[in-house]
Amino acid sequence: MDCEALRKFSALHPRPAGLTLHYGTAGFRSAAQQLDHVVFRMGLLAALRSKAVTATIGIMVTASHNPEEDNGVKLVDPLGEMLHPSWEEYATQLANAEEQELQKVITEICQKAAVNLHKDASVFIGRDTRPSSKKLSQSVIDGIQVLGGQYHDYGLVTTPQLHYMVCCQNTQGQYGKATLEGYYEKLSKAFMELIKQSHCSGEFQRHLKIDCANGVGALKLSEMKPYFPQEVLIHIYNDGTKEKLNHLCGADFVKVHQKPPGGLDMKPNERCCSFDGDADRIVYYYEDTAGQFHLIDGDKIATLISIFLKELLAKVKQNFKMAVVQTAYANGNSTRYLQETLKVPVHCVKTGVKHLHHKAQEFDVGVYFEANGHGTVLFSKAAETKIRQLVKEEKDNEKREAAKMLENMIDLINQTVGDAVSDMLVIEAILALKGLSVQQWDTLYTDLPNRLLKVQVADRRVIDTTDAERRALTPPGLQEKIDALVKKYKLSRAFVRPSGTEDVVRIYAEADTQENADALAHEVSLAVFHLAGGKGAPPQP
Repeated sequence: MDCEALRKFSALHPRPAGLTLHYGTAGFRSAAQQLDHVVFRMGLLAALRSKAVTATIGIMVTASHNPEEDNGVKLVDPLGEMLHPSWEEYATQLANAEEQELQKVITEICQKAAVNLHKDASVFIGRDTRPSSKKLSQSVIDGIQVLGGQYHDYGLVTTPQLHYMVCCQNTQGQYGKATLEGYYEKLSKAFMELIKQSHCSGEFQRHLKIDCANGVGALKLSEMKPYFPQEVLIHIYNDGTKEKLNHLCGADFVKVHQKPPGGLDMKPNERCCSFDGDADRIVYYYEDTAGQFHLIDGDKIATLISIFLKELLAKVKQNFKMAVVQTAYANGNSTRYLQETLKVPVHCVKTGVKHLHHKAQEFDVGVYFEANGHGTVLFSKAAETKIRQLVKEEKDNEKREAAKMLENMIDLINQTVGDAVSDMLVIEAILALKGLSVQQWDTLYTDLPNRLLKVQVADRRVIDTTDAERRALTPPGLQEKIDALVKKYKLSRAFVRPSGTEDVVRIYAEADTQENADALAHEVSLAVFHLAGGKGAPPQP
């Protein structure tokens, strides 16, 4: 390690006194001006991780659905997955080290993680469209170069595109070509093959309006347009030319406020969708003829995909294990529909994409979506190999056609991470193949009325949960109180969990009517306030 270079560059990216940040599910996120030292040090960490696993590592500069003034950074592991949990700890240590301690911390990481500093390092870099992102990605490069690493800067890309490139690179092209063209070609080819098998081409001539959150998704969709077939008529709104990133638009805004984004004119029964700022989440919605807004969130997306895959799996007659993975935030009626009507096993895990992804890997076909619209489908190696073999060798026409559709689904889905562009094409293909309108999709089941609240507390750590965050272990008496409150309402449930980033406790409640869901959420929030050290005035109904 060139200690002189480390000292020199570290001084160019000084750590503000007293600032402590933690690497969470989404990496580091903060106000952009606080992040220069962090991204420089994550450049160092990416080089170390690459040397440790002798593979290319990705590093993405983005703060996803946060306001434009914020930024963030996250690392991507060799197969396009999120950074290994043991290295999240190293990331936090490195980001918060005093300048004179930096060399010591690096040496410690090398010892703990058996890193050979003489090995080569290779890092792929991507960034979103925030004003601060270009300068921050330059700081990443400084960090990589201090440790003698090589890098490839892809510039402006969606987060899922960077995950895809990293996976392509480390599978020696088996997953695809590690270029944007490779990404566009792979997805569009699989999409065209799928809709070719659709018998209702007229139905498919309809338009789709897409709110791109004034983010990088707009640029990449525009680049991808020439690859689409004629039938796909996409109209891009909130393309970043006029308004601020994520301001009154994007998937998070639509999901949280349950209303359409600004900058998009909706006509009755038109299919619309929203990406978030870095295009790794998607939600659909429409307005009915009475002017009522209908949101189709991650739960309903998972349900549509599950119906389609289950039908195909039944046709190929292989004994594949399929399951859906959700979090406690999934609407109760989505869980009921999947388990009781579709007869698909459902597993509940802790909030956070890494938990969902990990659980989904246990099945031949694992569908996972968070209610916020982040999700994908994972196919086991064995299932994928068998499906591709059936396409080549199966004599029975129906079986072979179904296998061909599954093969195209495997190629269309970005299995590394939730991907708004890929998920959108999957949904559009399924709607075309099944001849479904957005309204028919919406009426598969009706969401139970629900309410999300948060309560400020002195210390969020007083709340500890179990059973995939559905039950509170501490403080004493809280869970008993919640159980008693839930008994008062029909079809009801409620849970509380500490935020991962701030001293607030999040409350979720659902019941048979909106009035009851609101009342239950409020009563639970009062219980949290009194038993878990609430701050300020008690919550008002």
